[in-house]
Amino acid sequence: MKQSAVLLLALVQTALAADPAPNDQARFLAGLPQEGSPLMELAVRGEFRSHAKELDAMWADAEERQVRAIREWAPLGLPEAAGSTAPLLYVFSGPDFLHAHTFFPNASTYVLAAVEPVGQLPDVTKLSEGELGSSLRNLRTTLNASLSFSFFITADMKKDLQATKLTGTLPVLYVFLARCGCHIQNVEKVWIDAGGRIITGKETKTPGARITFTGAGGMRQTLYYFSTNIANWALKENAAFPKFCDTLGVMNGFTKSASYLMHMNDFSMIRDYLLTHCHTMTQDDSGIPWRDFPRDAWDVRAFGWYPGPIALFKQHYQSDLADYYRNNEVPAIPFGIGYQWHPRSSTLIYGVSRMMVRKAVPVEDDKTVPQARKALPVEESARE
Repeated sequence: MKQSAVLLLALVQTALAADPAPNDQARFLAGLPQEGSPLMELAVRGEFRSHAKELDAMWADAEERQVRAIREWAPLGLPEAAGSTAPLLYVFSGPDFLHAHTFFPNASTYVLAAVEPVGQLPDVTKLSEGELGSSLRNLRTTLNASLSFSFFITADMKKDLQATKLTGTLPVLYVFLARCGCHIQNVEKVWIDAGGRIITGKETKTPGARITFTGAGGMRQTLYYFSTNIANWALKENAAFPKFCDTLGVMNGFTKSASYLMHMNDFSMIRDYLLTHCHTMTQDDSGIPWRDFPRDAWDVRAFGWYPGPIALFKQHYQSDLADYYRNNEVPAIPFGIGYQWHPRSSTLIYGVSRMMVRKAVPVEDDKTVPQARKALPVEESARE
């Protein structure tokens, strides 16, 4: 017993000699084992042990109920997108890296965009003894909505992510990265300038974060999260975000639980952007309206069921989509997603563009954005 205590003390002292890296912070927030971590001293506290136990249970339930089924189904149901290394553009995402990564594990770059703030880089060593428990508890509350229902409740998330020193979307992104088996290499606050360039150290109207990481398969990948409003009026005042996306070349699109915003004229610009810049589009019925996929340029099909919107969004019922489900043999999906997350209730729409893929727009004198790529015929781009 005495030898074990001495060994534990030595491990803690060794760990404390190094500052915790972002990956250490992420594994701590994710409630994962801390052997050899600079955060071992905090990990022996009851607040962390309770956090780890509850997160393990939440994650196991989500994995059994939904995540494993998506992981196994996506390569078969969404073959052009799930296996693609092209960047993924996920609008109205919140910090939902979990579904982005589960559906599209091979994306070279993930671009998430929502109105929720980025927040500060998490550092649990700066939390007081009284703050650690409440901060971890609020983080679990935020995660519980996504893991239980497959979407974040925006109003609740805003409150929870401002209630403690673990602010903004970064703590949630850290948890999802760690729990998805990713190893974070570097994290930095970034901004997009008016020309679409990624810059550091100088604030603009489009703040974000850039996280480079190694995926579970060993591939080096990048995650961007931008806090930005993509309503028409906002894009007319500040077009930095779509200009940055222009630099990415071939993209796949994704959205879910998007409040049916693209059913409204006020969000027609981002709707049209997705339809003209993405090679594939994967979404539930709250994304681009079924009627707005131009059939001369897109092959569109659906999976699952169409019970219509939940009561909150009943005005966005799509009779043409309902007709498609009535008149076609629509394949089932083995998971729930979006607002209708119950089994045998979810709608999934998948479109593949037949258009020529737009080439990336080069940004001069900036080495932090991808290089321009030539436009490819659809057949060739789908093999990337």
